[in-house]
Amino acid sequence: MTRRLMLWLTGATILFWFAAAGFGALVMREEFDEVFDSALQETAQRLLPLVVNDVFQREQSTDPFRMNDSGTEHAEYLTYQLRDKDGRVLLHSHDALPEPLAAPLKRGFYDTPTHRIYTEVAVSGTLFLQVADPLAQRREAMLEGALTLFLPLLALVPLSMAAVWLVVRRSLAPIRTLRDEIGARDGGNLSPVGTVGLPAELNTIATSVDRLLERLRTSLDAEREFAANSAHELRTPIAGALAQTQRLIAELPEGAARKRARNIEKALESLAHLAEKLLQLSRAESGIGVSDRSVDLVPVVRLLTEEFERKPDNAGRLTLDVETGTSLTRKVDIDAFAIALRNLIENALVHGSTDSPVKVVAGKNGSITVSNGGAVIPPSELAQLSTRFKRGKTEAEGSGLGLAIAATLVRRMGGTLEFRSPASDREDGFEAAIRF
Repeated sequence: MTRRLMLWLTGATILFWFAAAGFGALVMREEFDEVFDSALQETAQRLLPLVVNDVFQREQSTDPFRMNDSGTEHAEYLTYQLRDKDGRVLLHSHDALPEPLAAPLKRGFYDTPTHRIYTEVAVSGTLFLQVADPLAQRREAMLEGALTLFLPLLALVPLSMAAVWLVVRRSLAPIRTLRDEIGARDGGNLSPVGTVGLPAELNTIATSVDRLLERLRTSLDAEREFAANSAHELRTPIAGALAQTQRLIAELPEGAARKRARNIEKALESLAHLAEKLLQLSRAESGIGVSDRSVDLVPVVRLLTEEFERKPDNAGRLTLDVETGTSLTRKVDIDAFAIALRNLIENALVHGSTDSPVKVVAGKNGSITVSNGGAVIPPSELAQLSTRFKRGKTEAEGSGLGLAIAATLVRRMGGTLEFRSPASDREDGFEAAIRF
């Protein structure tokens, strides 16, 4: 919008300037013509008595003669001829041609292709003084005058563009401020935009946005509170039901009833896992991620890797590679980072191939990558893996929330979560990389 306003305002300003300069040139031309005509007429009237008197004092001659024959000749802007009633040239200035001027013998102005001529009559209509003004002189004066109007505009155009750009930019600065404030609002930041420092024209917009953010904040808080409370309240009865089911399995003999009890156990474990993920999602959307103090994340990476390795099902499936000299000191919330990395490792263990290890690498460039073996994921599915409840083509159990939780938390921490398939160090598999 700034560029468009600048171009339109500058274009309109330049157009008006040139129109005004053109109108001024036309007025100047009219004024020049009046001044030149007045000078031409006054010159003829003052010159007429002199040349008539000079003619009467000279001897009669059949050849025309020039004035100032003995004087120093010079370039003349105005030339003149004195003619009789028969049109013969009796006297002419030294720059004038001896041939009669192509103008009628009557008082007034007359234009030829090259001159503007004024004729003055004397001695009862027997003598005619004709003074000629070259039109080239007038054109030159008009051109020089017009150039003095137009040439300064060429220097003023870039200056006007700079001035318009500066004025427009400063005038639109509150709009940019409001845009940035609105753009900074997301699920983790729904604070009011406020109207401090904004012009009156933008107060209504800011107030409307604040009202919308208030309604959205109320709705999201209610949703998060419901999800968190529901998941939290479900943990105890689910744990109790799971314990009773496991005891029932131990008491039942082998058969159809024990098989059904194991299916119930499996369903309860999935429900407990889903409740845990909902609690994590609620925490992720509550805005955790950034911390006021810097912490080293390498110990957290080591601790989580060791925690997963201690589980019997994961024995020998995890490898940790921390490059020498790696320091991941960042101003992030440790709990948020731990939840994000836990979900990435869990996703790799659940969905990765059991034939190849899950690799956790902490690099010097400030990245933490988790890669696993398995089938290559198409790019169309890869781009949607961070969507809630979106699962790839896999037979493994899962809620479809792990990568969505990790992506939300990494974004809150000011980093990016990138997915790649195949993994960078494999010909197949999947890789998730946290980059700060």
